[in-house]
Amino acid sequence: MAEKERNIQITSFEKAKHWMEARGWKPQSFQEESWKALLAGREGIVNAPTGSGKTYSLLLPFLTTCSGNLPKNSGLQLLWITPIRALAKEIRISAQRVIDELQLPLEVGIRSGDTSEEERAIQKKVMPHILITTPESLHLLLARKEYPTTFRNLRLIVADEWHDLLGTKRGVMLELAIAHLKGVSPYLKIWGISATIGNLEEAMQTLLGSDRYKNGMVIRSNIKKKIEVISILPDKVELMPWSGHLGVKMAAKVIPVIHQSSSTLLFTNVRSQCEIWYKILLDKDPGLAGVMAMHHGSISKVIRHWVEDALYEGRLKAVVCTSSLDLGVDFAPVETVVQIGGPKGVARFLQRAGRSGHQPGAASKIYFLPTHSLELIEAAALRQAINDEFLESRPPMTRCFDVLIQFMVTLSLGEGFDADELFNQITTTTCFESLTQEEWKWCIAFAASGGKSLGQYEDYNKLKLKDNRYFVSSLRIARKHRLAIGTIVSDTMMAIKFNRGGLIGHIEESFIASLNDGDHFWFAGLALELIRVKELTAFVKKTTKQNGKIPSWQGGKLPLSSRMSAMLRRKMSEAMEGNPMKDIELDVIQPLMQLQSERSRVPRKDELLIELFTSDDGHHAVFYPFEGRFVHEGLASLFAYRISLLYPVSFSLAYNDYGFELLSDQPIRLEEALGMALTDPDNLERDILNGVNATELAKRRFREIAMISGLVFKGYPGQPTRDRHLQSSAQLIFQVFEDYDPQNLLLRQAYDEVVHYQLELPRLREALNRINGQKITIIHPEKPTPFAFPIMVDRLREKMSSESLEQRIARMTLDYEN
Repeated sequence: MAEKERNIQITSFEKAKHWMEARGWKPQSFQEESWKALLAGREGIVNAPTGSGKTYSLLLPFLTTCSGNLPKNSGLQLLWITPIRALAKEIRISAQRVIDELQLPLEVGIRSGDTSEEERAIQKKVMPHILITTPESLHLLLARKEYPTTFRNLRLIVADEWHDLLGTKRGVMLELAIAHLKGVSPYLKIWGISATIGNLEEAMQTLLGSDRYKNGMVIRSNIKKKIEVISILPDKVELMPWSGHLGVKMAAKVIPVIHQSSSTLLFTNVRSQCEIWYKILLDKDPGLAGVMAMHHGSISKVIRHWVEDALYEGRLKAVVCTSSLDLGVDFAPVETVVQIGGPKGVARFLQRAGRSGHQPGAASKIYFLPTHSLELIEAAALRQAINDEFLESRPPMTRCFDVLIQFMVTLSLGEGFDADELFNQITTTTCFESLTQEEWKWCIAFAASGGKSLGQYEDYNKLKLKDNRYFVSSLRIARKHRLAIGTIVSDTMMAIKFNRGGLIGHIEESFIASLNDGDHFWFAGLALELIRVKELTAFVKKTTKQNGKIPSWQGGKLPLSSRMSAMLRRKMSEAMEGNPMKDIELDVIQPLMQLQSERSRVPRKDELLIELFTSDDGHHAVFYPFEGRFVHEGLASLFAYRISLLYPVSFSLAYNDYGFELLSDQPIRLEEALGMALTDPDNLERDILNGVNATELAKRRFREIAMISGLVFKGYPGQPTRDRHLQSSAQLIFQVFEDYDPQNLLLRQAYDEVVHYQLELPRLREALNRINGQKITIIHPEKPTPFAFPIMVDRLREKMSSESLEQRIARMTLDYEN
């Protein structure tokens, strides 16, 4: 038998190699290593650059060995998990290509939110041998009574783009599913695929679980992907760093880049910026109409799929997009990528660069367009980080009790679960390896009956015990739970439809609520007029009016990563001390650096600059740690609290990626505060929770936890619960827990998430430790400096309309120049 298996492995390896060579592709060494490992029954993670053939490193050997070793009615053999639906389509094409050309007796299917009811019905009767799905759809399959039969012959799970799921609650969903499926299928092996991540060993451990990771292996490609970073430079560096914060003043410089390339992806960080840039480019060059499109997550799937197909077939010259096209879609026709504004992370920038030249051996070309002057330094920092392979890590999430409780109810919908058996499974995951028996008993009691504070309410009595297994208590609860499976929580979305036509996409309810019938707005690249709103649908028609509002979405600002922060500080020093890498961006930004030096100082990498000055607004203290928006939000709150302990004082706070401002109506006694351990990391968690309104932040965080854990119901299809009702219900439950169940694990989780993920306590501590080892320089400029202006403008933007803000900036600029 062993000899037969060995022969199958050799034959499968040769089949894989011959198939690639027949297509004119030379197998890469990491691919051959992956084939051998997979065929030998090993587990692990494959790491290689985008576009280097990672998919075939695992897909190809499995297909070639699986086809010759399948018993009759074998059912599902391979589960391929993708983070986004668009990637599922591409994996299916790749698998079908091998199946057709090698004439393999295999079927491949997709199971996601886009799968038709007809295909779902077919899959319910007979599963394909290969199923490509998402974490949410996998959990829906686990909610079916027949799921043990579906998965009993499963031989391989591949977590594609694992770096994108790691460190998220969607990743926790997959951890739990894998831990459970190990107990369902005795043959199961686990592999991951990752392009850009700094903590590969930890990523593998999290994927495989504590019961298997010691025998796992990390297979790294030795391919050094060539990435050319080209900055789109201004003719003259603007004196005011806030100018053109969306980059639109540089739009004319993008037009030639589009025309000189066969096809271009233009990445923006947020959907509103995507909408604005699409409109601006059409205004600048009407000839792009018909050959330029837009792609983001709020546009309907019909339009998105059309854009993907048109780009793949070479019918589009350019696509303005967001992270919806970050991952995996093999757009070989794409020649050029443009990143508009700082991507805030090295890994994200690499991922987007890899959309260009997305094939083995091809170079990737990415243009960087700064949206304000200081982002020129980010361009130099990104190039340096890529050269140094200075990539971010993605720490896994831990103790996500909301996801665990959802998973317990999911399993109870099908075959039920045995408490001891499930405990042994989930404690092999990184997320729940610290779970105690006492905490597990609390989770069971809470999932079953709402715990000690909600037990009297019927909606929270979800599970019943029968023959030592927990099952769902009613069909009504089962139906509501199936509709709520998942961890992606967003505000209520309103459908945007033509009055006589199809769906265009979805916009948050709060934006439509700001419009009246007859108002104009831009969406999906179309100028639209609102006709009427009926329930949660906004009916529109096209208009020739060009002055409409552009929608904005919540959660739009990305924080600067720790790697980017470190590299930014390094490049800031180089801008003043010397330019060893000969970064053109540092030369271009010299006038701004010189002006900052004349008015104040440019901080070196071993220095914290603080500026103290007075204006008509009051007394300002501006700090420049260059640690990113989220860390600065925490530092601002911490410093404000600690200064307030010295004497009665109130502050207004403002922050961006480069620094933060404390503004008061009385002089700020900063030197005294520094002498009284202002930057001390001791008692950090206590002081930060006192410095912010921790209860209010936790209350907001709890809304998401309540929705994921099933404490509040998002509504039925076509009848979603309004956001304000969800929020009020979640706040009411939060208050009940605060008053009557303070040790509730979901309540504790809300506070923990505020500290660790919103205020980034680990990075805060690192920042304070670094600051304590730095020289602290205090400067007293006569007026706001170039570095201070962007922070002050962000503060004003929160309080003023766009018109009054522009007038205020104009006055500030005049005062500044005088």
